[in-house]
Amino acid sequence: MANMKIMKIRMRLTLLATVALAIVVLCSTVLVAQDAAGLYKGKCAACHGADGKGDTAMGKKMGLHDLASPEVQKMSDDELTAIIADGKDKMPSYKKSLKPEQVKDLVGYIRSMAKK
Repeated sequence: MANMKIMKIRMRLTLLATVALAIVVLCSTVLVAQDAAGLYKGKCAACHGADGKGDTAMGKKMGLHDLASPEVQKMSDDELTAIIADGKDKMPSYKKSLKPEQVKDLVGYIRSMAKK
């Protein structure tokens, strides 16, 4: 009888720990997405536009591609990372102002634009 009570307590604790872990993972995922959106807004939207279409005065002047386009989306994560880090054409380098994790988050944010 005592063993059954101990087993029930262990099962409840395991369930509680699993739920707590799931909440932490979900919250951190939401925070990363919000952080990436903020980074994009602060570093990219002036030229690429809030929606990534490049339909801004600067975007039109520079002939920017729609970030949701197949041409951009078929690029590898490494290619997008290199463009963000090193710059391309008139786009500045963000290697010194963004951490590698932030660049990775921006690549993920660019990927999410294809789904909209």
